[in-house]
Amino acid sequence: MSRRRSRLEIMLDILSAIKGGMDKPTRIMYASNLSWKPTQKVLSNLMEQGLLEMRITPRLSRKRYIITEKGIDVLDYFEKANEVLPKEEYADLYSAHAVRVRSPR
Repeated sequence: MSRRRSRLEIMLDILSAIKGGMDKPTRIMYASNLSWKPTQKVLSNLMEQGLLEMRITPRLSRKRYIITEKGIDVLDYFEKANEVLPKEEYADLYSAHAVRVRSPR
């Protein structure tokens, strides 16, 4: 069974999807594997932090999301950190911790 993604991982997934060309809310939702309400909450949070901008197309009044320079910097920072500390190397720490927490004393 896979573990739940952290809030940070979800935010990075959304930033990555938008950087990769997904700019419509529904496409972002599918790309980040979330339901509608959590997607809206995270998009709103990312805009409040200045990592995203929302633009409304004048012709059809549709929302489009664009990653800001700050958002690109944040995404690049965590991608570099992931290269330095790949998950495979510290995955055992999480599973060992989970075993310790579950075992009664």
